[in-house]
Amino acid sequence: MSLQSEFSQIREQAGLDIEEVASLLEVHPRTVRRYEDGTTQPRPIYLRRLRELLEAKNIRSGQAGKFRFVDLFAGIGGLRLAMEAAGGRCVFTSEWDAACRKTYAANFRCDHEIAGDIREYSEKPEIVPEHDVLVGGFPCQPFSIAGVSKLNSLMRDHGFRYAAQGTLFFDVALLIEHHRPAAFLLENVKNLERHDRGKTFQVIMKTLREELGYHVEFRVVNSQSWVPQKRERIFIVGFREDVGFSFDGLTVPDPDAGPRLGSILEDPASVDPKYTLSPKLWKYLQDYKKKHRAAGNGFGYDVFGPEDVTRTLSARYYKDGSEILVDRGARKRPRRLTPRECARLMGFERDGRPEWQIPVSDTQAYKQFGNAVVVQAAEAVALHMKPFIHRAMNLDQPDLLEDVPPISANG
Repeated sequence: MSLQSEFSQIREQAGLDIEEVASLLEVHPRTVRRYEDGTTQPRPIYLRRLRELLEAKNIRSGQAGKFRFVDLFAGIGGLRLAMEAAGGRCVFTSEWDAACRKTYAANFRCDHEIAGDIREYSEKPEIVPEHDVLVGGFPCQPFSIAGVSKLNSLMRDHGFRYAAQGTLFFDVALLIEHHRPAAFLLENVKNLERHDRGKTFQVIMKTLREELGYHVEFRVVNSQSWVPQKRERIFIVGFREDVGFSFDGLTVPDPDAGPRLGSILEDPASVDPKYTLSPKLWKYLQDYKKKHRAAGNGFGYDVFGPEDVTRTLSARYYKDGSEILVDRGARKRPRRLTPRECARLMGFERDGRPEWQIPVSDTQAYKQFGNAVVVQAAEAVALHMKPFIHRAMNLDQPDLLEDVPPISANG
């Protein structure tokens, strides 16, 4: 995959062509083209002046106060929707799964390439555009605590490069270390705190707080306040400077007063019969539940009606739908949720928003929604962060970049 140079990205975002940039920087267009393809590194002053021009353009076009963010482990874009709701502008996206990239591209107008494996970029972090906020729902992986203990006993230096190497959190830490964004928002499953007997979370917090020097807070948020689903996720927020951020005051509606399943269900008459369980699968699930109930276990399917709140939608939902089956009445086999209903259950589609595009198979759609963040929960966190992001960036000062110096190679 080709990695677009930072120079090229800034030029495109500023809306300038190669001839215009060559004139502004007083260099030959061939030189600009070498900056574009990365064969020649531009002088730092050239990049700085292009950034100044871009900021001035944003102010003139009404984007003053917007912050730039990068969307890592983007999935289908739940955290991007949240950050855009808080006034952010996405300048870089990374998602390794091709099917997710397809859905992401169908739902967002991107002025940048949707990148693949983040490891290609963490190895060359300077290629990732400058940003104010880093956002990502990184996978949960165990870290090499034992190796760290051995290094301690040998009195050798280590840090997150030893503890987290080989995990995808390591790549996040490298990007934070290089770019030093004003803030970050990381999201993960609730059990991250207990993963690998708490060792994983220990390394993450030590890395972010002690080694990278950020002021970090975290909170588990239940999405039941916004959607008819019991889904808890941990949100980790960090600021480079102490701007007084805490999760105190985060507005979370009463979960008992939240919506019920009927609010996201399609008209029964319009639901394709293919979503109804086959007689064979329904008998299998009933027998499976009966066997485990006799053994004193709680495993098995769950059927929900219009007034209920469901269990957590998982990425395995495509297999049998057993965690959330929709009641179709007495003597009728239950059915799975449709992908459209999953989009509503996860907050990607709701009143006032465009219809969510689902350009992939049902199997892929179920996986994507099962791995996603509930958009309203992430929005609540992003909106709570917003004034602190502005404080960190001094965006509340009306004279920000009021006098942008001219673009000149001699500046």
